[in-house]
Amino acid sequence: MNTELLFLIGAMALLDTLSPATIGITVYLLLTDKERLTTRLAVYLLTVAGFYFAIGVALMLGLSFLLEIISGVFQNRIVSWTVFIIGGILFISSFYVPTKKNSELPAPKSKSILSMAALGFTTSLIEVSTAFPYFAAIGIMTTSNLSWIEWSAILAGYNFIMVLPSLVLFLFYLLFGRWTQKPLEKLRLKIAGNSSALSWIMCIVGIILIFNSLDYL
Repeated sequence: MNTELLFLIGAMALLDTLSPATIGITVYLLLTDKERLTTRLAVYLLTVAGFYFAIGVALMLGLSFLLEIISGVFQNRIVSWTVFIIGGILFISSFYVPTKKNSELPAPKSKSILSMAALGFTTSLIEVSTAFPYFAAIGIMTTSNLSWIEWSAILAGYNFIMVLPSLVLFLFYLLFGRWTQKPLEKLRLKIAGNSSALSWIMCIVGIILIFNSLDYL
């Protein structure tokens, strides 16, 4: 495992911190939930992180199995061209993502522990199809000959970074209490009106994939 690989995957993890659903639901809970906030938010974030970690492990094991079937040189060339093409498609498609105005953030209808877990699973299931940085990171790890201990540790760190903004918001809420009310309201409105995050995330991930595959084409 080298430092360059960790920085690259870390950069992708930072892109995944911009999930509007995860941050939006966190803000909603901070603004409306005065009882058992810590438990409910913890259940929600653990469900989200656990879901993505399970998906990552499944993909790592599945991709590793498939790559072992293909011979070394042929495998590297096919993987590199596939990554390059996917990067190009993401980069070009990023300019054609339709914009949406006044989009509504998901909000839990109930604040029970079970509903928080269900909400975490549901939002993760919906958003996993657009988790381009996560899939790109998994693809890079698959071709980096990492041991299962190394890639599982990276996946755990990646998912921690993904939910870190929510944890930071919660920490600020605990420290400053009512002083966070107006900033949280502004953040909620900003997230609800933000329609460009997906397009520029696709653009950045596309560029990263293209440059990461050039040496092996």
